[in-house]
Amino acid sequence: MDIARASIERPVNTWLIILACLLGGLWGMNNIGRLEDPAFTIKMALVITPYPGATAAEVEEEITEPLESAIQQLPQLKRLTSRSRPGESIIKVEIKNQYDGDTMPQVWDELRRKVGDAQSSLPRGAVKSTVYDDYGDVFGIFFSVVAPDLSDAEIRELSRFLRRELLTVPNVSKVTTAGEPVEVIYVEISQERLVSLGIPLEAVLNTLQSENRVQSGGSVEIDGRRIRISGEPGFDSVAAIEALRIGRPGSTEQVSLIDVATVYRGATDTPSELIYHNGERAFTLAVAGLQTANIVDVGHAVSEHLEKIRHRIPLGVHIEPIYQQHLVVDKAIDDFLVSLALSVAIVIGVLCLTMGWRVGVAVGSTLLLTVLGTVFFMAMFAIEMERISLGALIIAMGMLVDNAIVIAEGMLIGIQRGQSAKDAASDASRRTQMPLLGATVIGIMAFSGIGLSQDVTGEFLFSLFAVISISLLLSWLLAITVTPLMGHYLFDGHQYEEGEDPYAHASYVKYRNILISALKNRGLTITALVMITVLSVVGFGFVRHAFFPPSNTPMFYLNVWLRQGADIQETARQLAGMEKLILEHDEVEAVTAFVGKGASRFMLTYEPELPNPSYGQLIVRVTDRHLIDGLIEKLRVTLAKQYPSIEIYPQKLMFGPGGGAKIEARFKGSDPAVLRHLGEQARLLFEKSGVVQDIRIDWRTQEIVVVPHYDEERARIAGVGRADVKTSSLFATTGIQAGTYRERDTHIPIVVRPPENERGSVGRLADRVMWSSAEQAYVPVSQVVSGLEIATEESLIHRRNRVRALEVQADPSGDLTADQALRQLRGTLEAMPLPKGYVLEWGGEYENASEAQASLAQQVPIGFLVMLVISILLFGKVRQPLVIWLIVPMSICGVSIGLLLTGQPFTFMAMLGFLSLSGMLMKNAIVLIDEVDAQVEDGKLMRDALVDGSVSRLRPVFLAAFTTILGMIPLMWDAFFSSMAITIMAGLAFATVLTMVAVPVLYALFFRVRF
Repeated sequence: MDIARASIERPVNTWLIILACLLGGLWGMNNIGRLEDPAFTIKMALVITPYPGATAAEVEEEITEPLESAIQQLPQLKRLTSRSRPGESIIKVEIKNQYDGDTMPQVWDELRRKVGDAQSSLPRGAVKSTVYDDYGDVFGIFFSVVAPDLSDAEIRELSRFLRRELLTVPNVSKVTTAGEPVEVIYVEISQERLVSLGIPLEAVLNTLQSENRVQSGGSVEIDGRRIRISGEPGFDSVAAIEALRIGRPGSTEQVSLIDVATVYRGATDTPSELIYHNGERAFTLAVAGLQTANIVDVGHAVSEHLEKIRHRIPLGVHIEPIYQQHLVVDKAIDDFLVSLALSVAIVIGVLCLTMGWRVGVAVGSTLLLTVLGTVFFMAMFAIEMERISLGALIIAMGMLVDNAIVIAEGMLIGIQRGQSAKDAASDASRRTQMPLLGATVIGIMAFSGIGLSQDVTGEFLFSLFAVISISLLLSWLLAITVTPLMGHYLFDGHQYEEGEDPYAHASYVKYRNILISALKNRGLTITALVMITVLSVVGFGFVRHAFFPPSNTPMFYLNVWLRQGADIQETARQLAGMEKLILEHDEVEAVTAFVGKGASRFMLTYEPELPNPSYGQLIVRVTDRHLIDGLIEKLRVTLAKQYPSIEIYPQKLMFGPGGGAKIEARFKGSDPAVLRHLGEQARLLFEKSGVVQDIRIDWRTQEIVVVPHYDEERARIAGVGRADVKTSSLFATTGIQAGTYRERDTHIPIVVRPPENERGSVGRLADRVMWSSAEQAYVPVSQVVSGLEIATEESLIHRRNRVRALEVQADPSGDLTADQALRQLRGTLEAMPLPKGYVLEWGGEYENASEAQASLAQQVPIGFLVMLVISILLFGKVRQPLVIWLIVPMSICGVSIGLLLTGQPFTFMAMLGFLSLSGMLMKNAIVLIDEVDAQVEDGKLMRDALVDGSVSRLRPVFLAAFTTILGMIPLMWDAFFSSMAITIMAGLAFATVLTMVAVPVLYALFFRVRF
């Protein structure tokens, strides 16, 4: 079919295509969703089960083990990791890669059923397990709220007000708050008063529980009506609690609670979380938008609504942004659009300079329509405009003009030989449209590995494959329709003198001479090509390797770990000092401190730390991301001097999936003592190596505990049991929750405990008394406890796939990558003798990269198989495809030099660029070989056809490579794409030169063409 001639003879149809791309692109620009980075599904859920009073070992054996046994029956399960600590089990459930976001709700329902069925096997005292399947929800609009002049109750009311208001904003799906002061009603009863009155502690507890319990009073039928019997409300004030009457059952001797206790309302002494912003107490407000909504619009709507209700917020309240995704997205997209426009301008400018303004306009208009048409299809297929999709357009820029250049070049040559523009377009299109289509599909399939990959990295980078596929196919369609029409308008009437040799230019003559010389000395040429390729492979061994680079967001974290068992208030005091020190640096804009747990997930790549009172995190925002490295090194020195006993290690925000420690040595086995020993050995080897820093062990230090030695014989005589001893110690220390006080939609715990002078001292525990139901009197604790022992025990037990696992974690020192540091460590650690039944595994970046590369490797053969089949179908022979595939190894030529000279690591994105190089080189080779075969079919001698065909493809091939290289320039300064840009630029520049020699030489070798 003569599509080019039809597009010229029926221009209305072609103009419809032009208008569709133009108007569709403008519509797409206004309606397409915007994100900073592409969304990917975090296929994880948490199963949390409290077991108050149990040790970490008891939690592991009685809670974690039976739950993991039930959960592992899920066929969708990929990995189980768990953390057992005193009083709580947390199991992280990770689902296999092949299950996408649409199927996850069904998977979570099945998980809930498995967990629900396992509840009957849990011990008494365990609280019902809760499945948190929103663990991966992202709250991209994240504020801190500072209210220094408000009371705790007013802060809680403000929190409720802000949450309620923001939930009314269109397209807001969730609003969560954290860090508000937790209020408790304390009932402080002196032990002496209880003993003197002879009132059992249980009587007080039971009275408080029963008096405020909501319970049905039943109903009666009267005259055909059902009349409900309504009880009076329970406590409606602290005074009502004080007025509560207590006494011994069966006795008329009763007193008001206020006569024996002090009742007051205040903040809890043991909060689970504390938050500070720039040194002031704060709470956070995290907002998530609907997945189908444009986060930029949602963010601006939230900001406008906050401004609208400003007059209803008390004076002195400051709402400070911690992270505003919509502003980040706006800036990132604007910067990328500038880069895209610059890339388009560079390509068109190069074409105008090298082929004349008419060709530049013809090919440039095709390029512009291709970009706009791609944006239209992106909007139609719900592909957001984000870093990866826009980067894909820039990456594809040179390939987008390749098809149009070939058609325009063919038209120019035809016109120069005396043909009309219509005939020249028809001839150029008919000869090249199918080879160009095949070469375009091959170029697409070079990226298919990441497009078909099912792991989280593949999901993160899917838009790269999708956008390149759309844009390249659209470029082929427009090249055989719009380019001929533009050429008809611009080229016709501008023919050269008939009979003039179009390839008489000095550059063509020089290339012809070099090519003939290489063909005459094909043995030497092939040897030289092989040597260059081998040297490039050898040089590649000196290139640094990495997974994903750090983000360009001007933020970083400081993770702070006190000794395991530290009180959360002590952790807060230490972080307050660090926060003050950090704020003294001029480059710091703001510091937000989270004590007891991590922040809400405000970025996809941020994984909050699980609750632990010994943990704190400082989120530091700086004025410029380039200042982060220097500030981190200064803080390392300063904080290490002032806080030598505290583990402090920085963490940068990263692009893409994966996170945590860069290097992890994971020991798996059954005995915690053996695991501890192996972990300590590995820690010492880490320190000795000098290539890593921030070394830590995920089991932390053992925790100090007080162990009362229970005398069973004496306890039986006294009529008390172990539970009575634990109740006595609980009352004497943190207090016992004896019910809740209902205040509108809030339930405030009522905690019974002794006055301050009777609690807080370990030595006073032996002086406590407990109620003996047998003797109906108080008996001393010392009567049933022979002594108190100070001991240590494991307080954090980690498991991986139901096996205990201890990780020694670290980050590379200085400018080393994780790969470089691991290479130096690996041999030493793997030489460690391991007891039978114990194994060493490597986690961290090595594991993340290995999983991503393994998933990619499963799909790459499919793509290359399609590429092979297409190359064979294009020619219907074997020797031509063999020549094409022999140049694939040459894609490494130049890559090593480029990465080594620039110091860029070979990242996962660089690997994708490396794979795409093969597609680009094969595309050039296909067009060149097809031209040679076409000239042979026209009757030309194979020797002349090989030389003339190669010469005729010199300008299209070099222009395509040159425009691709120059179009990549804007990406060189992008943190995410820089290594990929260098890989493609250097590889294409070097390999294209070799290809223009290698293809003809190999062709001559296989077809026995003599020179």
